Amino acid sequence: MNIFEQMAQQRDWAEEERIILDQVQRVCDDVVAPNAERYDKAAEFPWESITALNELGLNAIFVPEAYGGMPTSYALYLECVKMIAEACASTGIIYATSFHGMKPIIDFGTEDQRRRLLPRIAEGGLGALAITETSAGSDATGMKTRFTPDGDDIIVDGSKVFISNGDVADLLLVFGKWSEIDDDRQAISVLVLEKDTPGFEIIRKEDKMGHRASSTAALSFAGCRVPRSNLLGNPGDGLNILLASLNKSRPSIAAHAFGIARAAFRDMITYTNERVQSGRAVIDFQGNQFMIADLASEMAMVENWIDYVAGLVDGGAADFGLEASIAKMRASDLAMRMATDAVQMHGGYGYCTDYRAERLMRDAKITQIWEGTNQVHRQLIGRSFRTQ
Repeated sequence: MNIFEQMAQQRDWAEEERIILDQVQRVCDDVVAPNAERYDKAAEFPWESITALNELGLNAIFVPEAYGGMPTSYALYLECVKMIAEACASTGIIYATSFHGMKPIIDFGTEDQRRRLLPRIAEGGLGALAITETSAGSDATGMKTRFTPDGDDIIVDGSKVFISNGDVADLLLVFGKWSEIDDDRQAISVLVLEKDTPGFEIIRKEDKMGHRASSTAALSFAGCRVPRSNLLGNPGDGLNILLASLNKSRPSIAAHAFGIARAAFRDMITYTNERVQSGRAVIDFQGNQFMIADLASEMAMVENWIDYVAGLVDGGAADFGLEASIAKMRASDLAMRMATDAVQMHGGYGYCTDYRAERLMRDAKITQIWEGTNQVHRQLIGRSFRTQ
């Protein structure tokens, strides 16, 4: 029995959680994974896969029961993300992005906002998180999108880039600066914009290296009139909401990256057991065994850390930002290393589309960039040790 089989036996899922995971695994095996290559090659949104997940009611696991959901633990949500991302990284990030965009409504929204907006997500609607601009990447205070109050409405003007689900989302959580507040940090505010709002336009869809089946869009807001009732919190609350939201979306990105790493590892193990060179299976060469041992050890430790962070969230911890940064950084670094080594172990075949190793390598790279580059996370972690 290998280490991952031992770890799986030790996972203490409740019966209802195990039922959900079994259902997700069946959909991944029957629909998501078989369609992944086709959608990737065509750069086509995987509606068939998303529809299959919606038929399970999978959005409902992070929406409160009062608004049409059937909530479970954060740990279970992360496990679902791992499974879907392992089957298809694009489908995995589409699913996770709805959580990233809509969880702030659950955590910070008013009763009216939750009642109006969340049932659409619980029923399978897609969400998006709109932060990044050409002038605001890792430093969100550089954003230029402007919120101008006008009676019972807010006028939104500006643009966003690199927005996952941006062209398909039913609801978008949009960050911008309140026009009546001069300070760049204190002006950041956040509201929910609905997809049919006049003045909202999809400028383009990005043609990407990886995650080619997921939508990444540039957006424009030209005089979009949004009801003030869609503002989360008060003007100027946006930065605090943003930071708190990232603490829960970063472990989600870690789970997504881990799913890619797990797919690469399993493909590598299958190939090295089947491929014979010089009369021996490739896995029987000592140098290859050393590489596999290092990768397996890192996988085990990263998965345990993701579980640890999930436990903090489920336990109601107030501050887990550094733990979330470690999870995101180490899982995404692992995904890139694992995918690169999987290509290497497949030899020339790994460089061709006959095997999915090359797709996993393309998919892995972005996990080191989005939700804060890994350089930023290293800075955050290192800075925490300053004594003055």
